[in-house]
Amino acid sequence: MTVDVAPAQDLSVLTGLTEITRFAGVGTAVSDTAYTQSELLEILDIEDPKIRSVFLNSAIDRRFLTLPPESPSGARSSEPQGDLLDKHKKLAVDMGCRALEECLKSAGATLSDLRHLCCVTSTGFLTPGLSALIIREMGIDPHCSRSDVVGMGCNAGLNALNVVSGWSAAHPRELGVVLCSEACSAAYALDGTMRTAVVNSLFGDGSAALAVVSGDSRVEGPRVLKFASYIITDAIEAMRYDWDRDQDRFSFFLDPQIPYVVGAHAEIVADRLLAGTGLRRSDISHWLVHSGGKKVVDAVVINLGLSRHDVRHTTGVLRDYGNLSSGSFLFSYERLAEEGVTQPGDYGVLMTMGPGSTIEMALIQW
Repeated sequence: MTVDVAPAQDLSVLTGLTEITRFAGVGTAVSDTAYTQSELLEILDIEDPKIRSVFLNSAIDRRFLTLPPESPSGARSSEPQGDLLDKHKKLAVDMGCRALEECLKSAGATLSDLRHLCCVTSTGFLTPGLSALIIREMGIDPHCSRSDVVGMGCNAGLNALNVVSGWSAAHPRELGVVLCSEACSAAYALDGTMRTAVVNSLFGDGSAALAVVSGDSRVEGPRVLKFASYIITDAIEAMRYDWDRDQDRFSFFLDPQIPYVVGAHAEIVADRLLAGTGLRRSDISHWLVHSGGKKVVDAVVINLGLSRHDVRHTTGVLRDYGNLSSGSFLFSYERLAEEGVTQPGDYGVLMTMGPGSTIEMALIQW
């Protein structure tokens, strides 16, 4: 039986939770140096017309990157995998600490208020995990509970939010944070091939943190109502991070068909997310979609019947930062929060996509 619910009605009864998790604050950070796409073509000495076209038709103006040092001849060459892991650790911790500070400031909280820290990264492997390193670096209470989501890819921010929302509902009035820290510069290979050019033209360094809390009437951020997830198992090899034996390092691969695969399945996940709520897609006032790339965003817009205004923050983040992997949707949420256009009762959908191939969605309400 379908429940008819007016767009502004409280849907919390449908979640089955006694405490509803709310967004309490958001913060972001990037690495130190920005480059335009044209500058990167010159720095990396890319002359192949096809590869230059990939860079220049990406709908990206600039990205923040930490490039390998110049050789005596002025050229840039790929770094050994050990150096890339060192770069990931340094950047992920530095950006993560700064994003967390901004997030807590946004939430009106301090480090002493933090009770659970969930860190997300796919651009390097760390043991102990990023959460432990950030707790030590920032002097956070060592009793703070923590979790790490590693290797899930660009979709992982919503997977982490799903987990931390459950933790939050079980720990009323305690502050949890989802922290996505992606040092995409540490996942680059410079070999001149089209495979790596697609990756090198798209991703940028960035971290984003989202504070959540339940049971606190003072918090005015949107409530998390529902999640939906879908793995397109037939396309499980379409996005992958695997070992390149020729280069002796990890290398990321994006299948050219990914935009069409994601677009073709987006409706399935959206329909499942809204099933039983009485809501239609037209009832959703705010769409925060992962800035996966121009073609990916276009495919989502077409298949979900969205307008360019609906994805203005998605395309703005892509333009200004490139694909920031797991934290991209939080950069968009930060821009929406700063815009100040949301109204009580408004509904929003968060959407991320990544390896698996996976689509994740969340329904929120202000």
